[in-house]
Amino acid sequence: MGLRTKLIVEPGKSVRLGDIDPGFHDAHESEEAAKADFAKTTAELTELQAKLYAEKKHALLVVLQGIDAAGKDGVCWHVIQALNPQGTSVTGFKQPTPEERVHDFLWRVHPHTPGLGQVAIFNRSHYEDVLVARVHDLVPKSVWSRRYDHINAFESLLTDSGVTILKFFLYISKEEQLARFAKRLDDPARQWKISESDYTERALWDRYIEAYDAMLNHCSTPAAPWYVIPSNHKWFRNFAVSQIIAETLRDMKLEMPKPSVDLEAIRHAYHAAAAGKSA
Repeated sequence: MGLRTKLIVEPGKSVRLGDIDPGFHDAHESEEAAKADFAKTTAELTELQAKLYAEKKHALLVVLQGIDAAGKDGVCWHVIQALNPQGTSVTGFKQPTPEERVHDFLWRVHPHTPGLGQVAIFNRSHYEDVLVARVHDLVPKSVWSRRYDHINAFESLLTDSGVTILKFFLYISKEEQLARFAKRLDDPARQWKISESDYTERALWDRYIEAYDAMLNHCSTPAAPWYVIPSNHKWFRNFAVSQIIAETLRDMKLEMPKPSVDLEAIRHAYHAAAAGKSA
């Protein structure tokens, strides 16, 4: 059984994050043990994305969500770097701007979805509007509770248009989060990540977990399932995400397109140009 099967939130079934071990690391016992397989997978991602970009029959949207310090940026650094920037975009959705607030909550999202041949990564996403908006009571329940259906319809539209959606919830324990906050304090290279909201948001941990549970249960659909990625071990987080992306791209049966020109005529032109250069 692969990680895609082990970590998926089965559509229609109930899931509770409290029943999932954030320290799970599957068959590999350490980062060193997984190193060769991870390198092989990221190399394959490079090849598969090149075919995706050239073929232009499919698109991929990767959604990254997780509580503070879960590793959304880390996935971008260690996994997404395997993809060619020419066909890849990364967008983060934070507090809406005044212009965005006067539109529907999905208005700011749609322009950043991928076209055929492209990969788009959302580092935080449209799900903020059923997470932060819910936890902080930014809108009433009558508003955020209806957004689950709006999101499912939006994602169905995308999948009907050739976009495959992979949604990863990066799950760490409360203890692991505090340990990562400590490393940020002690490491000058990480201190830029420190925010005054780190601890105020941490105080709302239980409310966030409740919101995440609802998000996973309402919005893991056959067209756009959620995967809960145990992320206490950063190396396993990266390995699991890379494996699921690679397996998904393999299933697309991607192929390099055939040339759109007459190769014999191009070869003739090349040899003529080469002969003229050497004359």
